[in-house]
Amino acid sequence: MGPAPFRFEPSGGDAVEGQAFSLPFRLLATVIVGGCAFWLAQLWSVGALGSAKTGGLGWFLAGIALMGWTWFHIMTSRTRIDRQGLHQRWIWDKHMAFDDLAFGKLIRVRGLDWLIAPRLYVRTLVGKFAVFYAATPELLADFERLVAELKQARRL
Repeated sequence: MGPAPFRFEPSGGDAVEGQAFSLPFRLLATVIVGGCAFWLAQLWSVGALGSAKTGGLGWFLAGIALMGWTWFHIMTSRTRIDRQGLHQRWIWDKHMAFDDLAFGKLIRVRGLDWLIAPRLYVRTLVGKFAVFYAATPELLADFERLVAELKQARRL
């Protein structure tokens, strides 16, 4: 049989949950998406989108819609660690059970956590992987502890 299932206890008891992205990161996303929407409105108001035969607005609206959809999920995304595994609400909700985790790595640029969102890369024993973002000190501390405990548990 394979290795024993990995077990992890969150430091907050049953679960630790928090924002996936920091406030400065969310504000930056708001400025970028809002600026692009404003620019699109300006271009449209002066007739700079497309030619006399085509409006050209459709492709620009599709781009703004995708940016808006992503922005909404940046604003509302939350990450949770509970006894079953890792969870993140995102464009597609992410879940990774602890049972068959094989590898984890915390990727961050210290001092720039406000700009470059810290993330936990995890992979299962069969190679499935996922990335979970964290913006709160509690989540980051549990991410660091999870990586250390997983490394210890999976030493071969």
